Amino acid sequence: MRLIKNKIEHNGSGTVTLCPEEPEDMWHAYNLIRPNDLLRASAIRRVTTTQETGSTTSARVHLTLEIRVKNLDFDPQSSQLHVSGTIVNETAHTKIGQHHTLDLELNRNFTLEKEVGADGEGVGWDSIAVQMLKDAVDEGGQRRAEAVAVVMQEGLAHICFIGQFQTILKQKIEMSVPRKRHGGGDHDKGMSKFFQVTLDTLLRQLEFNTSSASLTSSETVRPVLLASPGFVASGFQKYIQSQASTSTPALKRLLPSIVVVHSASGYLHSLAEVLQSPAVKTILADTKYARETKLMDDFLDQLRKETNKATYGPREVEFAVDQGAVGRGGGVLIISNRLFRSQDVAERKRWVSLVDRVRDVEGGEVRVLSSDHESGRRLDGLGGVAALLTFPIIDEDIEEEGEDDH
Repeated sequence: MRLIKNKIEHNGSGTVTLCPEEPEDMWHAYNLIRPNDLLRASAIRRVTTTQETGSTTSARVHLTLEIRVKNLDFDPQSSQLHVSGTIVNETAHTKIGQHHTLDLELNRNFTLEKEVGADGEGVGWDSIAVQMLKDAVDEGGQRRAEAVAVVMQEGLAHICFIGQFQTILKQKIEMSVPRKRHGGGDHDKGMSKFFQVTLDTLLRQLEFNTSSASLTSSETVRPVLLASPGFVASGFQKYIQSQASTSTPALKRLLPSIVVVHSASGYLHSLAEVLQSPAVKTILADTKYARETKLMDDFLDQLRKETNKATYGPREVEFAVDQGAVGRGGGVLIISNRLFRSQDVAERKRWVSLVDRVRDVEGGEVRVLSSDHESGRRLDGLGGVAALLTFPIIDEDIEEEGEDDH
């Protein structure tokens, strides 16, 4: 995401103008834009006019519209973001209060305004929104997929991109492959065709240039994980090797990045198992995904050991922060970004306040996990918030605190 203009005021109100340049930028926009924000972008609106004769004509008109956001509809697979709301700027073709849906597009600027309302309706650019903006702009430019996974079995393959902030299913391939019979070659022909279609789809998603002997700028080498039960993944690897030595020599550039691992099936849910395997953890050791996974593994390990130095759940974590147990010396607040998408302003303020308190007052570490990664989904299963503590807190302490409140 390219930052065009930043006019955020000290009180937290203000506007930013952004230009999404990659599909993952739509995910960032989805997290930045909240109900009641003001969004300005180019739009196409169908306008109907009535002639003096009584006949009507309609035309598509290009406009710049500003809406007060009501709802967002995000499709992670296609990276399409539709934002609906009521129009707040009057034009020759629209009136204030009319409903419209803005379709945000790549390489088209949009302006987002957040207000701090005296009535509590707006939270403005709070610390979480500012951090999300920094993540979205990402001046280092390292936002492309950290790894690619092909989870497959005979006749079925799922191509997934594992990014810094989300795991996206890019393409599903499903074909009928004849069953293996003694003395028959139909099965081998079917698998060869299946491998070819899967390889073509993979290269298209990777934007891989098969006519060049050198890497292009879009072909940063990243791990390509081939996972399957049985020998399907290794068979696919051998097929790629054969194509590299015969018809497509440029594929030799891809071979060093391929890793074959085992999965229980070729269905999408097996990806979680693949990413938990020791071999894959080693490969992805320096990625954001791996750091989040390790953090959740460490947290769950503390729970299993019953050291009382790990807790989860809104009430339990807030109590631990109140006791000063999530501070300097190893305290870590682990929170899902899903909580910051709450349409309840008071609920969002609750979690932003907790994050600010741990980070700025207590001196602890704060890790916001993406609910679109496996680690974030595990955290969501625990209520969306957890903490590693600097000293043990036992359940009786929390229960006594609850009794004192009544």
